Amino acid sequence: MARNVMRRLHDVLDAAAVDAPDAPALSVDDTTWTFRELRARADALSTYLSASCSRGARVALLAHNRPEYVAAYYGVPRDGRILVPLNQRLHPREWADQIARSGAELVLGEPDLLDRLAADGDLPPDHPPLIAVTDLPWDGPASPSETDPKDVAWLLFTSGTTGRPKGVRLTHENLLAGLDASASGRPVRPGDVFCTPFPLCHVAGYQVMLHHLFRRHAVVLRRFTPAALVEAARGHGVTTLSLAPTMLEDLLAYLRDNPAGLDALRVISYGSAPMPVPLLRRAIDVLGCDFNQGFGMTELSGNATFLSPDDHRAAIAGRPELAASAGCPAENVEIAVLDEAGTLLPSGALGEVAVRGPQVTTGYWDDPDATAEAFTEGWFRTGDAGRIDEDGYLYLVDRLKDVIITGGENVSSREVEDVLRTVPGVGQVAVIGLPDPRWGQTVCAVIVPDGTPPSEDALIAACRARLAGFKTPRRIEYADTLPRTSTGKIRKSALRTRLR
Repeated sequence: MARNVMRRLHDVLDAAAVDAPDAPALSVDDTTWTFRELRARADALSTYLSASCSRGARVALLAHNRPEYVAAYYGVPRDGRILVPLNQRLHPREWADQIARSGAELVLGEPDLLDRLAADGDLPPDHPPLIAVTDLPWDGPASPSETDPKDVAWLLFTSGTTGRPKGVRLTHENLLAGLDASASGRPVRPGDVFCTPFPLCHVAGYQVMLHHLFRRHAVVLRRFTPAALVEAARGHGVTTLSLAPTMLEDLLAYLRDNPAGLDALRVISYGSAPMPVPLLRRAIDVLGCDFNQGFGMTELSGNATFLSPDDHRAAIAGRPELAASAGCPAENVEIAVLDEAGTLLPSGALGEVAVRGPQVTTGYWDDPDATAEAFTEGWFRTGDAGRIDEDGYLYLVDRLKDVIITGGENVSSREVEDVLRTVPGVGQVAVIGLPDPRWGQTVCAVIVPDGTPPSEDALIAACRARLAGFKTPRRIEYADTLPRTSTGKIRKSALRTRLR
């Protein structure tokens, strides 16, 4: 089935099951499903839900990565229900809050997670039924689908790194447009084998996985430990791997102590943060593969821009500034930079990054105010501060809510972090603004040492040598770890709460 006649998410799976029925689709631990088996399970779930809840009903899913999770991604929206994936790392009360806010009529999940939800979620007496995925009928006839491409297929909650998570509506059209964007920016080949450790409740997990299934590639799902990743890569002949830069650092440290050839590995895709050039050089030396970066978010159904392998090679060869870029727009994606009033700014000007295209969400669930605030004349305002150079490359400066205002001056936390990373002994770093009675906010750096901790004097001297005085941290804190989301993003809101 050609992509131009695929109008709903399950059309992609139906076509793959016809074209490559016995090819491996998914490998999760010791379980492997073919495309035929994946489609059969998705169809069976759709048939079960047709008899259990009405069209338009929200169905929450609480599970770790497992084959049934992928079947639910296709099966729940096949005949008009809406999938609500829940992040298994949240507290049970947060699960309960998102179940209530979405109005879910059913909760499907792993037995142990459902037990935690029931015990600690403070659920109301009339909570929706909790149904273990192990109790569902995964064999059954397919039911006809009357789903409209404009119907909402998934309702995903944002990670909430800058505030309360919002429910993002993604239609079948949004998701297929996201696949088109991904197809234009990812360096894939026939026969690729893809591996990801990211949870499927996150855009970093589901979007790349769907792209590879669309290409009829085998997808290997593993929880992240360097040892498990190496074992999976060698055992399955993984050619493409998806990681956060922090995961890559852990993988390289493991390979240093446990040398292992990953001969089939051809490309690593990453996101959530730029790749520091020293890390990129080290990774290329050790792994010998290409790198590809994607910038996106839940509201964009995946990635909107890509930094290609050629761009990474250029960064190594003499254009290191490219490594700080988020790349250029994907096919059918427009990007721009807006001022506070919504006026488009010229190349090089700093403002709020905005995206327009068919993959952009239709808005937030049951939150018209947040939806109205997020859009300006069709442009989705990402909340990221950035600029676009004359060649069309996007450079992200900071989350707008992470810009520090001290004494009336704006400070980019990312700019300060980049300087601090050059100091020997700095492993990881996060720069945040903390309340200050005189300056409004003060610049605070939180350092996770790598070996011997650097002194405060060394850190401050490095900043004074390269930055304006008001950008230099007035407070230095040391920590063993930084709080992160499951996709590797630093939770600066948690740091601010801890250090106030």
